[in-house]
Formats: sequence, C-alpha cells, structure tokens
Amino acid sequence: MDCVTDAGDAAILYCAELKWRGMHLTYSSVLTVSEGLVETKTSMAGYRLSTSDGNIVVEFPRLEVSGSWKADAVPYQRTVFENAAGAVEWKCLQPRSLVKLRAGERELTGLGYAECLTLTVPPWQLPMRQLRWGRFVSPEESLAWVDWQGEYCTSFAVHNGRAWETLSVSDYEVAIPGASLRMEESFPLRAGRLGATVIPGAPTLGKLLPRSLRDTEERKWRSRGRLDSQNGSSHGWVIHEVVHWKL
Repeated sequence: MDCVTDAGDAAILYCAELKWRGMHLTYSSVLTVSEGLVETKTSMAGYRLSTSDGNIVVEFPRLEVSGSWKADAVPYQRTVFENAAGAVEWKCLQPRSLVKLRAGERELTGLGYAECLTLTVPPWQLPMRQLRWGRFVSPEESLAWVDWQGEYCTSFAVHNGRAWETLSVSDYEVAIPGASLRMEESFPLRAGRLGATVIPGAPTLGKLLPRSLRDTEERKWRSRGRLDSQNGSSHGWVIHEVVHWKL
C-alpha cells in the first residue's frame, strides 16, 4: 500500500506472511520520504489489517504506523505466472485510493494504491531475470503495470480498470494502445541489493533466504507522471521500480 501527497511526501507500506516448511513468519515495513529525506523501518512483529466495503485499515503498532485506504477505482486481478510448482497471483485491490495515514508524528493525506501478491512457489525459483512494476495515480486516471522478463515473459498494464498488453516499458515511459505515461523528476527511494536494503531489518528472514535472493538488486523511484490518452493529459505521481534477479 502507498500514499503520495500533493506536495510529494510519500509512504510505502509492506506487510507479508511467510508460510514455508512448517514456519510462519510475519513482516512489516514502512518507507517514508519527506522533504527529500528517506527513512525505512522494519519489524518482524505482527500487524493488523482488515478489509470491508472497499476500505482497508492497517496498523503496524511496533512501527507507529496506521492508516486507511478507501477504494476510488475498480479492482483487477490476474494470474501472472503458473506452472506445476505453483503460481503468482496479482490482485490490484485499489488502483486508486483515498488515503489517510499516520507515520510517527507525521500525517499524510493523498491519493494512493493497494495490491496483494500471493506466491505459492518460492520467488528464487521463478523464471525471471528482470521485473519492472509501477503505478500512476491522478484524480482522473489510474495505471498499473507489470513487465516480467526472463525464461518466461509477460507484460501488461491496467488502465482505468481495463487490461492491455504493453507496447513498451522503461524506467521513463510506459506505452499501451491509446495511452502513454511519461515519468520525470524521478527521486530515488531505494537502490541496492535486497540483502543490504530490505533484509537487515528482518534478520530472521535473512537467515532463511538463499544468497541468490539476497543478491537481487532493486531500484525504486517516486516520479512525477503525465498520462496522455484520448481523455487528454492527466498529471499525478508515480511509484515505480526495476528488480534484477541474480540467479
């Protein structure tokens, strides 16, 4: 889940459950950016999350974070990958959200996004070399995309609730039939190997994951976006990333 204010302050919340080989672990993390400063906090303590009537309410007590996401666009879901070992299910729960969030002493109000990813196959076994993902939200439009490249390839986007195969995807632009998104003034939120950026806050998890996953490289940005389509031009904020698997 995420939120970006009109001024560009942002928060990205992650909450996860791992059930594997008889173990059950929980993970929560929040990345915030305010006035150009990025901060990340992580916990293996439990979190509280509930959904009802298009609303998501979440609380990370240990991290002093809580917020509510109200759906403002229709959801979409898709099986991104499937083989005999398992599948990757992507649920774009809220392509556009109305968000109220408290992180420590800061309060954020703005437009946001929420999704749920379910994997029944270990991520280090996925036939993937590179993944580009992102979402654009404005008062008028929403766009989310997945670009998976490797032994298995798929690339699609969901624009205002309708799915399209992408024409092109890069760190700066996403094109689909009838629309294109341009990303500018990109501000780096995180860059480096997962073993150095994400896992240090969850040492128990780090001990379980193979080196190939810890060595996976990620770059994440917050950018200004302009979406041009038959509806005209729409301006909003983009959160997007590229991940390189080291297999």
